[in-house]
Order: sequence, then structure tokens, then C-alpha cells
Amino acid sequence: MNNPELLTSSYDFTLPEELIATHPASPRDTAKLLVYNTQTNEITHCHFYDFEKFIPKNCALIFNDTKVIKARLFGVKPSGGKIELLINRALDAHNINVYIRGKVKIDTEILFEEDLKAVVKEVRDDGSRVVNFYQNTKLLRFEDILPIIDKIGHIPLPPYIQREDNAEDASEYQSVFAREEGAVAAPTASLHFTKEQHKRVCQNHDHAFVTLHVGSGTFKPVEAEIITDHPMHSEYYNISDKAKKILDSNKPILSIGTTSTRTVEFYARHKEMQRGEANLFLHPNNKPIRVNHLLTNFHLPKSTLLMLVASFVGVDKAQELYAEAIKEKYRFYSYGDAMLVL
Repeated sequence: MNNPELLTSSYDFTLPEELIATHPASPRDTAKLLVYNTQTNEITHCHFYDFEKFIPKNCALIFNDTKVIKARLFGVKPSGGKIELLINRALDAHNINVYIRGKVKIDTEILFEEDLKAVVKEVRDDGSRVVNFYQNTKLLRFEDILPIIDKIGHIPLPPYIQREDNAEDASEYQSVFAREEGAVAAPTASLHFTKEQHKRVCQNHDHAFVTLHVGSGTFKPVEAEIITDHPMHSEYYNISDKAKKILDSNKPILSIGTTSTRTVEFYARHKEMQRGEANLFLHPNNKPIRVNHLLTNFHLPKSTLLMLVASFVGVDKAQELYAEAIKEKYRFYSYGDAMLVL
């Protein structure tokens, strides 16, 4: 194996624990921003409220308008045994893919508040389960579940934020333009925009929204020795008509986050599919063909998200930028600081 860009070990790094952000910057736009210009090889350190100064002229911005649902539920079996359930994604109207902490087998019932009940229909090899939800005896569609879990569920904070969710997270772990319910993880680059800044950016620049419902697979580390052996998770996406028009043009694109990038790049490869399931894995051997510039957070070691960043700049430069961020005490992961690659 001669190509280090395909070795998972090339994407490892050591992060001091104190640089893992457990709470958001307040206000949002006071987060730090590292700007890397690929043309001049220059790094600029500033704050997110400076973001607009760096947007290239005649560039369109693509945002992901997915909304995080309260996907973490606590229930009991009829025997009284406690169960924790995390909704991952809807497979269709009634079959919901979930992760369950606690022993369950097929036909196990899990009881929640508001007369909500989950019945296990399938146990999958990857550790996930497929369940149907009922309220009293009525089989629920996914959209029927959402208002119920909004009352009784919890924001599914990432596992590295080692605390329980609180009232602040219900608004802070959500972009100011979140609209389409279905994600179990936030598109984190979007979290830096205040309402005022987002409104201003949209007034001054061509822009559009796509939807990608981020699944918990986004946190799954690459365990294969060769990154191309990693089975990439799939997520539901939808390209709005306005976004399609921009993507079909030759206008340069600044993608707000890795999730928007995956959506745009999947569409660029499958133009007949305006909505469906996206499972694109971007890395240095599968580079972007439509997105020109990237806004992103700082990601986990050995993650597909770090490999996506490397698809823009190469693995050596990605490691160099991360080392610089660590040296300058940037905050990492979902509630952390941002990087703009131009």
C-alpha cells in the first residue's frame, strides 16, 4: 500500500481533551474562524463575524436546512427494565431504524410517555434495530411521531459531549434556518450563523437550500485499514428547485458544511436524482467536482468528515491545518470553531 492518502492511520491526530467544545460559543458568531486560501497557501485567524469578508465574489452559498429532532427517548419494557432508544432514520413511513441501549429481541415492546410504544420488528447485523411506533393501538407514520417526541424526547447530543442535554441545546444545537425535521445530528458549520448574519449573507449573495437529514452514522469512525473499504452510511436528501438551478449552472459554490457538500456532490454525479438516498464518500481519491469552497468545523480523528476536508486540500495539508488549530487553541467538534477553505 503506497498511497498514504488511502490509509486510515493517516487521518489520526491527538487532540487535548480541553479543546473538545461542550457548549456553543455565545453569541454564535464569536466562534473562531481559520481561513485557508488554497491559491496563496495563506492561513488567516479571525472570528466568524468576519466570515462575509471572505466570501468570493459571484459565489453561491448552499445551506442545509435540516432540523434536528428530539431523537433520544427513555422508556421501559413491560417488565420494568429501563431502555434508551435513539432514532436514527426513517426507512419508510412506518419502519424506523433505531439504536437501543438494553436487551431487546423481536416483538419486544418499549413503553414511553404520551402512550407512545415501540415494537421491535427486526434486529440488524450492524447493531441497529427496526421498530414500528404506536400511540395506544394506532400505527404511526414517521411524521406523526415528530410532535410526540418533541414533547418527551431529548436532543441527541454527540457522544463526545459528555453531558446530558439541557434547555439551551434545544435551540443552540439547531441552525437559525433549520426547517425540515429529520436529522439526529446538526449540520454543525451552520450553527455559527446568527439570524442577523444569515439574513445579511442571503441578501448579499446568491444562495439556496438543500436538505440532508444527518444520521448518527456521521460519527462512526473508519475502522477499515484502507479508507475505501469503509461502508459509507446513506442519508435522505432533497435538492430544492432553486438549488438545482444553481447546481446546474457554472456559478462557483461555497458549501456551508460537509452535509451540504455531500448533497451537492452526490447530485453532481447523479443529476437525474433530485431527492433520494445519498451515500457519497469524498476523500483525496474521490475529490469534489462541483463545490469550489468549503465552510466546516474541526472533526474527529479517522472520520469520514476529516477525509472530506482532505478531498479539498490533501491529507498532509489537512493535518497541517488541524495542527495549527490545536496550537492556536481552536475548539473542536460540533459546538467548536470553524474553518473556511477557499
